[in-house]
Amino acid sequence: MSTSVNSTVGIPVGIPVDISVAAPAYNEAETIAAVVGEWQDYLENAPAVGDWEIVVCDDGSRDATGEILAGLRERCPRLVVVTFERNRGAGAAIAAAIAHTRLDWVVLLDSDGQFPIANLDRILPRVQAGEALAFSGARIRKADGLAYRWGSAASGAVSNLLHHTRYRDFNSIFKVVHGPLFRSLPLESAGMNCSTEITARVAEMGHAWVEVPIEHRERGGGARGWRYWRGARDRALFVAYLGYRHWLLRRGVLRRPAAREESR
Repeated sequence: MSTSVNSTVGIPVGIPVDISVAAPAYNEAETIAAVVGEWQDYLENAPAVGDWEIVVCDDGSRDATGEILAGLRERCPRLVVVTFERNRGAGAAIAAAIAHTRLDWVVLLDSDGQFPIANLDRILPRVQAGEALAFSGARIRKADGLAYRWGSAASGAVSNLLHHTRYRDFNSIFKVVHGPLFRSLPLESAGMNCSTEITARVAEMGHAWVEVPIEHRERGGGARGWRYWRGARDRALFVAYLGYRHWLLRRGVLRRPAAREESR
């Protein structure tokens, strides 16, 4: 095993990666047990994974999601459940899940099963090689409906234009980010725009994303937390806000944020 030092994060190259999975959940009773089981099986058996945990924020689900998660903790003690008494939106649930992680690297997933955790097979070797602090999964083929694919493509194109970037999948929720950096992000989004905001916030801090092609599956069940047209309107407004913020940063009107150092 190599004992050289990873220049990006200062750890020996080739050692297993300590992973926190962070995910929001809203009315996912149909699939949450299978999805968490898939995550647990992967994390227990992947040679590149060292210590691990799963943090799920139940965003005020009205179905049996909370009860199922409580039962899952009996056979998966490394599952941490954060509970909102009322629905606060995907962005708030994502931020809470990330904030409750504790390990060196954080993998952001969704609990509907659309993003197989096995996509990490393509990313973990690059984490171990010290290529970057932030990796994003670029969906090779989006399994969403036509309207959602069109909306994502349009907002991604506008986001790239406003931020002077050329990311293939600006809005992908599948992220792998160094824990101290991820936990320091000042996230504001309340809805599904949080993945877009994360891409923009990390770029604001001066870090380039490394995009890695990933598989994307059809949604296994549950319900989206917002209606399409309202979501499209909110995404357009939020992308405009992020673009205006980026313009103010470039002009020096706003201070460029810096990642906070975490105490160990």
